[in-house]
Amino acid sequence: MVLGLGSYAADTNAVLAAWLDAQTNLQTWEADFVQTRNFKTLTQPLSTPGHLWFAKPNQFRWQLGSPPRTIAVRERDEMWVVYPMLKHAERYPLGGEASGQWREALELLESGFPRDRAELESRFRVVSIMQTNGSWLLAMEPRGNFARQMLKEIRVGLATSDFSLTSDELVFADGSRMKSEFTNAVLNPVLDREVFAWKPEPGYKITQPMKK
Repeated sequence: MVLGLGSYAADTNAVLAAWLDAQTNLQTWEADFVQTRNFKTLTQPLSTPGHLWFAKPNQFRWQLGSPPRTIAVRERDEMWVVYPMLKHAERYPLGGEASGQWREALELLESGFPRDRAELESRFRVVSIMQTNGSWLLAMEPRGNFARQMLKEIRVGLATSDFSLTSDELVFADGSRMKSEFTNAVLNPVLDREVFAWKPEPGYKITQPMKK
């Protein structure tokens, strides 16, 4: 069953309202995930385990690989993308010096945790809602010009029982896809705030890709 935004608008609004209502009970969130990348040039997809921590309003730590090969950590005024094996880290400021393009890219990472209806609709256009295998699957298009150049669609999976996040998938403009499927999720765990802090260690090369 696919619920579009036309004659099924009332049903679509009910699903979105229930999802957003569930977000009001979420303060922190932690889960394992498996990330699967599909490329047109590869016959077999690439799968890697990872772990995600999230705290309202917008702090997260996303760790890919075991031991970690890539770590993305967002604090309030900056984000780090760290490559421990290469001793390399990229700093992305999130204050006044952040570019509009970078802000749009960051919004894509936060698509699974919208704060309210106005924020969701300012960033994305809901294309369809499908119920399958115990989950709602929301397909959304980014509204930002820069984001649309990178992505065709974002697909967010939500459990029909409690509207918790079960998956997210990015469909890129070149046809490749990146999907994360979440397991062992814990709602509102007590998290050490140091989880969201990262400081360069001696020997790291630091770059700032978005700096003009």
